[in-house]
Amino acid sequence: WVRWRVWLCHLAAVLSLGLILIVFHWRPRLAVLARCVSCPLALADVLLITVKINKTLLRYYLFEGIRYVWLSKRGTFCRVSVLSEDWTCKDLYGFQKGLSHLEQKFRKCIYGPNLIDVPVKSCASLLFEEVLNPFYIFQLCSITLWIIDNYYIYAACILVISVLSICISLYQIRKFRTDIYGCVSSEEHVSSVDLVPGDCLIIPQEGLVLPCDVAVLAGECLVNESMLTGESVPVLKTPLPAGEETYSAESERRHTLYCGTHLIQAKGGGPGGHGAIAVVTNTGFFTAKGSLVSSIMYPQPINFRFYQDAAKFLLILGCLAFLGTIYSFVALYRSRATLKELIIRSLDVVTIVVPPALPAAITTGTIYAQNRLKNKGIFCISPPRINVSGKLSIFCFDKTGTLTEEGLDVWGVMEGGPAGFSEMVPDPKLLPHGHMLSGLACCHTVTLFKDQPLGDPLELKMIESTGWLDAEFGGNRVLAVMRPPVQGKAVAIVQRFPFSSALQRMSVVTTTPQGCSAFAYIKGSPEMVASLCQEDTVPPQFSSQLQMFSSEGLRVLALAYKELEKDMLFLGLLMMKNMVKPQSKEVINILRDAQLRCIMVTGDNILTAVNVAKTCGMVACHERVIFVNATAHTASSAPTLTFNLEDGGHGNFQSSADVITQRRWYGLIKENLFTLLLHRCSYRVGMCGDGANDCGALRAADVGVSLSEAEASVASPFTSKSENISCVPMLISEGRCSLITSFSLFRYMALYSLCQFSSVLILYTLKTNLGDLQFLFVDICLMTSLALLMGRGGPSQELHACRPPASLLALPVLGSIFLHTCMIAAGQLAALFTTMSQEWYIPLNSTTKIGQENLPNMENSSVFVLSGFQFIIMAVVVTKGYPHKKPLYYNRERRPSKKRYKRLNDSLLNSPLWPPLSRPVLQSQRHPRQLASAPPCRTPSRTDS
Repeated sequence: WVRWRVWLCHLAAVLSLGLILIVFHWRPRLAVLARCVSCPLALADVLLITVKINKTLLRYYLFEGIRYVWLSKRGTFCRVSVLSEDWTCKDLYGFQKGLSHLEQKFRKCIYGPNLIDVPVKSCASLLFEEVLNPFYIFQLCSITLWIIDNYYIYAACILVISVLSICISLYQIRKFRTDIYGCVSSEEHVSSVDLVPGDCLIIPQEGLVLPCDVAVLAGECLVNESMLTGESVPVLKTPLPAGEETYSAESERRHTLYCGTHLIQAKGGGPGGHGAIAVVTNTGFFTAKGSLVSSIMYPQPINFRFYQDAAKFLLILGCLAFLGTIYSFVALYRSRATLKELIIRSLDVVTIVVPPALPAAITTGTIYAQNRLKNKGIFCISPPRINVSGKLSIFCFDKTGTLTEEGLDVWGVMEGGPAGFSEMVPDPKLLPHGHMLSGLACCHTVTLFKDQPLGDPLELKMIESTGWLDAEFGGNRVLAVMRPPVQGKAVAIVQRFPFSSALQRMSVVTTTPQGCSAFAYIKGSPEMVASLCQEDTVPPQFSSQLQMFSSEGLRVLALAYKELEKDMLFLGLLMMKNMVKPQSKEVINILRDAQLRCIMVTGDNILTAVNVAKTCGMVACHERVIFVNATAHTASSAPTLTFNLEDGGHGNFQSSADVITQRRWYGLIKENLFTLLLHRCSYRVGMCGDGANDCGALRAADVGVSLSEAEASVASPFTSKSENISCVPMLISEGRCSLITSFSLFRYMALYSLCQFSSVLILYTLKTNLGDLQFLFVDICLMTSLALLMGRGGPSQELHACRPPASLLALPVLGSIFLHTCMIAAGQLAALFTTMSQEWYIPLNSTTKIGQENLPNMENSSVFVLSGFQFIIMAVVVTKGYPHKKPLYYNRERRPSKKRYKRLNDSLLNSPLWPPLSRPVLQSQRHPRQLASAPPCRTPSRTDS
């Protein structure tokens, strides 16, 4: 802080009547620059709070709910979570003993309370913040100017509309904050506010909503993560493996319980075998739920050209308003106007050229589109994304559960060995008792909850095909016991290692009732499982059989087993059929006809994915498929990409971008890579998935659509209740319609301002202006009605190949606005000169003041009547229909009848403030003496003088 600067700011605030404080409220950075000087970061004290801990000084600040602390070693402020980023799995097991009271208190001071704080401000506080919005400050200044200029009726109507807008905005903001607060707040028997990273927890057996992110150390937990992912299938969490690897919540998802998820069951780790033991890893806004709430409360700005050009165009209108102000000042000064009139009229031009209703007008189409999507079962939590969906050029789809059915059916089992594969057995129940049948029955993460099996649909189908049941035996606590349907030995599961996409497999450890022998079973991708087995146990026909089954679109899994401390032995293959949804092919064909690139995102075998792509029409029969193989970076070689054709040939491709631009590339890629690759090629990308394991891709895409039962999913901006991808063409159609509507409304609002700007400048030159009711009629009745009419049109029935434009600063747009403005001004001047050339024309009295005193007059009527028709013609001209929107005449709902239009026209024609041009004709035919009784604002005609 610089004291003299602070006092200078106080003085400036007093002299500007608080205006500079409003500017500082809008731009806090200016307030800091005005009151402070730059200094080394270590000495900075702005926006920092000091807390004394153990005779040391902790410097930190909060930004969007996240705490940043000063680290002397790094010489900068860092997120407080970096203090626990280097924890290894072994370190977490070291916290199992718990923290001392001193250590817990110290960590609480550093990490802060375990709160996802969503402040619900009072109505008075929200009102104060809303009124200080630049839009309402501009409205307040305009209303004050209109009142000074005696436009009382118009000012009163705008004031009422502004108050209603503020009330609606306050209600929406408070409701949004209250809803978010209800999601993050929960009652606990024991306060969870004092939890810090490193605390050891005993998780109860069931019914807990996790207050923080924790890593499971002992026992198993079945949780419902639908709040985070939208996936209703429960997920089994197992103990974290001890080791020297650095712990990461993202890579150790199968061992991490996330804040906000609902615990269904915990067993095998707590006292007496009930519950589980876990250690806290993240608290507050650093949890998965905290990050989600932070992204909702503080969304990232959308990098969309339409919104960027809109702000730039407003600056252009501001420059035009400045030129109009100069012209008005000169014209009025030459007319010997008073200083008050000079100031009022010059500032009034600014309120005309820069329309304050422009932001609301361009969102009209988005609001209508959002309502139409809601009626179709598609819910949106980010309305600006609707316009973005109109510019999509690529749409990505998850395979399992999105393009294909959620469940899988067992197709058959083939046992394998050194001699080769046996005949395929269509029903696993027909297998003889042995390790293959035991592996199918035990290698899973299904758990029994209230006599109901819960788990992955694939594993449920696999267990169902064997006929084995989950049961208890022997009085010993184990994770699960599988018993055959007929007489046979039961198998107990004592340890489970869930499926890992990085390892491409899962495994279990089992034992017999007598405990005399223990076996480990693994299940996963055939290539990975085969690489872990003894070579002599893998059948020679392994590759050919795998290629044949994958080419037929089957989901192939391999199984193997071993006795503990021995090598892995290959067991065989399990084939499962995943049928393509009947709607997928129709939707893919619609998107391909509209020139939208369709990409499949999957982790399955590439041949299986190609079969699904051909089945659903994503790859046509005459098109070639390119396999992209990547080799990782090593100490001796750089990372490389190789491209091979499906038939085994080699393509002449230099890079991945070259493959994409040749339009022969169909993605079979990982979710964390596809947006990076495509964005570097300047594509707008959409993503559709079921929200199970594709949340990262749904959030990273420009437009994410989650197929979920909920009305709003935190996994993506859009949520569809349909179980298939038929919602995608609907969304794109509505997006294009909304973008076209916003484009049209923006051009209309700009032309409306320029039309009124032209009328006012012409009338200023003649020492007159528009009347109070005339402004009111144009702004409230005419402009608002036409804007609502333009926004109501629905999307076209077909999805066309061309995409709507999104640039407002393109030459055709600016050129058309310029030509329209010239034609508008020329038309108004023509109407004025035509009126002035008539014999019955009575000139304006030059001795009266500009304003209500010289109304009505013929100059005003001629310009205003023509401008009213120009507003209507402009609405028809700029409203674009084909090919993305229905024509304007389709909008027939709530249209006023012809009688209502005639009644409105008659009332306006009979108004004393808006005389028809025919009324002075009767006056010109009167006796000269009768003309002497004419209103004082008019001078006698030339023939009577």
